Amino acid sequence: MSVLHQTQKISAKEQARALWVSTGAFTICFAVWTIFSIIGVRIKEELGLSEVQFGLLIGMPILTGSLIRIVLGIWTNRYGGRLVYTVTMLAAALATFLLAHATTYPQMLLAGLGVGLAGGSFAVGVAYVSPFFPPEKQGTALGVFGAGNVGAALTKFLAPLLLVPFGWQVVAEVWAGVLLLTAVVFWFTTEDDPQFSVRRNCGGSRKRFLSEFEPLKNIQVWRFALYYFFAFGGFVALALWLPRYLVGVYDFRIETAGMIAAAYSIPGSIFRAYGGALSDKIGARKIMYAMFAVAAVTTLILSVPAGGAGVGMPIVTPIVFVGVIFVLGFCMSLGKAAVYKHIPAYYPAHVGAVGGVVGMMGGLGGFILPIAFGFLKDVTGLWSSCFMLLFAIVAVSLIWMNTSIRQSKRHAGEGMSAGAFAR
Repeated sequence: MSVLHQTQKISAKEQARALWVSTGAFTICFAVWTIFSIIGVRIKEELGLSEVQFGLLIGMPILTGSLIRIVLGIWTNRYGGRLVYTVTMLAAALATFLLAHATTYPQMLLAGLGVGLAGGSFAVGVAYVSPFFPPEKQGTALGVFGAGNVGAALTKFLAPLLLVPFGWQVVAEVWAGVLLLTAVVFWFTTEDDPQFSVRRNCGGSRKRFLSEFEPLKNIQVWRFALYYFFAFGGFVALALWLPRYLVGVYDFRIETAGMIAAAYSIPGSIFRAYGGALSDKIGARKIMYAMFAVAAVTTLILSVPAGGAGVGMPIVTPIVFVGVIFVLGFCMSLGKAAVYKHIPAYYPAHVGAVGGVVGMMGGLGGFILPIAFGFLKDVTGLWSSCFMLLFAIVAVSLIWMNTSIRQSKRHAGEGMSAGAFAR
């Protein structure tokens, strides 16, 4: 019996419960995953860390949370999303609590490895939520789930309220406690996803672990990964880089630059749900074409060498820059949802593995690109070099996507393939 047939028997109440409880859990996970964005500054002061040590500390959860996604995605396929999601949250909560009691830099790095598990929950949630919905609704569902990225804003707004009067250790303890409570609520309010339930009830033999990696031999998976490297990784990188850019180029006050970066991040997370709905309505492929087209224009505009730091007056004025960057962020938020609309359509039996590797590459983008931005600034002396790099990624992605689609249309029966769901 097909998974699609099974999803048709699921009530709207069951779908809503799976989606909203998972989204709430992912929001808390994302808040924990980005905890170092606030407490890291205080830790740097207390330990007297160098810039390199500080960068490694705040980047550790991002890196490990990205790399672990493929393993967690595969485990979700094998053991069920309800169990894996709960265990992942419990492990991340324990690591966050231990972080509060770490006193040395190596201990904090080790705790950061565990905190990174919270970010890996994205791959678990995608594989858990998608089987509850038929293909024509999966884009909307995964878009809503992905909007849990707004958890980063929760940390930015709420953590300072505890940090200033009580210290960073209390922030870590409270965040750990909230995540522990979230894990308990998730376990007792959800049920196994239908795909896993069918395999368990039918007594089917579990696939060999290595066979879970079979789809990764398909170059198409890595094409999707490149899309997400830009859409998600580029979005996260810009959210981190914007305050520094605005201060360096336009001499903004750090408070103003931070508020602009926060305003950039929140809508970019929320509009991901809208991107999922649009992908269901008009097709993910059209959304991807639109995203890359607009991104090419906006990054090209922003690539014009800007002033600041004694290089001359900015060619792109502050008002124009903020307007264009918000357009770019909006398109990225739609693109993030469109990428994940493709995965259950093309790889319904391997959502965990494929979604895991795509999510991994997106997370790595958020880790690698800020480093690349700084390197290019040092080498070229141009602040706008970061947008030159993004334009190059967009150009390669657009050319690769267009070429692949043209080739696929030469194959007979393309209109009957799973790709019909993603057009």
